[in-house]
Amino acid sequence: MLDRAAARTAAPAEPSTGSRATLVRVREPLARVRGPLARVRDAWPVLVTVWVLSRLWLVPAALRINPIVGGGPLDPSVSKVYTGWYPILSGGAFPLHDVSWQYPPGAALPLLAPGLIPGLDYGHAFVTLAALCDAVIFGMLLYVARRRGRSLAAPWLWTVGLAVLSTMPLNRFDLHVTGVAMAALLVAGSRRAWATRAFGALTALGATIKVWPALLLAGTARGRHTRAAWTAAALAGAVVVGTLALAMPNAFSFLVGQSSRGIQIESVGSLPFHLARHMGWSGTWAAKDGSHEFVGPGVEAVNVTMKVLTVLAFAWLLWWRHRSDRTAPWALPDAALTATLLFVVTSRVISPQYVVWLLGLAAVCLLRGDTTQRPVVWLVLAACVFTTLDFPLLYRGLRDHASWLSIGNLYVRNLLLLTAAALSARRLWRGTVTARRDETLLPA
Repeated sequence: MLDRAAARTAAPAEPSTGSRATLVRVREPLARVRGPLARVRDAWPVLVTVWVLSRLWLVPAALRINPIVGGGPLDPSVSKVYTGWYPILSGGAFPLHDVSWQYPPGAALPLLAPGLIPGLDYGHAFVTLAALCDAVIFGMLLYVARRRGRSLAAPWLWTVGLAVLSTMPLNRFDLHVTGVAMAALLVAGSRRAWATRAFGALTALGATIKVWPALLLAGTARGRHTRAAWTAAALAGAVVVGTLALAMPNAFSFLVGQSSRGIQIESVGSLPFHLARHMGWSGTWAAKDGSHEFVGPGVEAVNVTMKVLTVLAFAWLLWWRHRSDRTAPWALPDAALTATLLFVVTSRVISPQYVVWLLGLAAVCLLRGDTTQRPVVWLVLAACVFTTLDFPLLYRGLRDHASWLSIGNLYVRNLLLLTAAALSARRLWRGTVTARRDETLLPA
């Protein structure tokens, strides 16, 4: 349901009569095969039923009230980390001496929100709000797809992808920020006069929670659209950050923690060290800067290499903006997915929740029938499967024992993300730069 080619970006020559006959012979059997699948895909009651049934499993499992999963404490991210931060944040300050606090000041908003729910302790309130975010995101995708008469591939992707990631997304506040980023892209697709400014403001709000939504600004169209979106983003970001900085001390303490981060054991940069552990390497892993990172010979060199690759990714985006035609409606969400993929694979850290960002952006891309990113979506969905296998199922074997099964799974997941990033960038370039150049070469 996600494999229709996006070919509206170029202007191909009119096929000959023989070519048309060949195309008809090829497409007729494909149409007969896809017909029943398309009817299931576009039947929204089936979609809603699948979403409800999957969430009736996931939410109780995250709350530890699932009769099969059983009771017990909530995920440590909620029961220990977020619950430990809450009294500090609600007391009017940011965690100053906690190395795990590595987020912009806007992150206080989703972490304080569970305290507004009466009758629930912090942990259960957090999971409940995360489940509500999932429902809102699903509702947004379904509403836009049906209102515009488009395929339901986007809400299907979100329904299946989040279910594949199991309870992990419900135990992180990445669902919150992903929802804000997706709302920004959906607003940008509106034809209202205020849409561009609203997109910029929502992008800034997301970036004050976690920095990555700022990448959405990469695909803004030339001229007034860029000026309006970037100005709105700057103003909204200044208001949110300024207000939080005045109300709560230590708002920028996260910058120190970010600067000292090393090579986390699930990142692309970690891949050679997993093999090196079987070849006499004297290094090991350590709990450092809020994650599990490699320490030892060669780690700093890889650390510097990853930083250089991030700079090169940013330089490529600038060159792409200089060369590209970004007037097509699909260019903004497609560029957002490309930019985020590039920065994920060059990051020194790839936590499991990063895949939630990619899943959300991929779903928004699928709302456009002419998106260039359809093959990339399949790679992102496959990466979800191996991410769940990596964490939590095989994580201890990866960290403590360097088991070959865990290492192989991580290699597959990261190679999928690398392939997705390269393919995404290539297809975005061909759709916005090569197609633009070809159009200029067409005879008048």
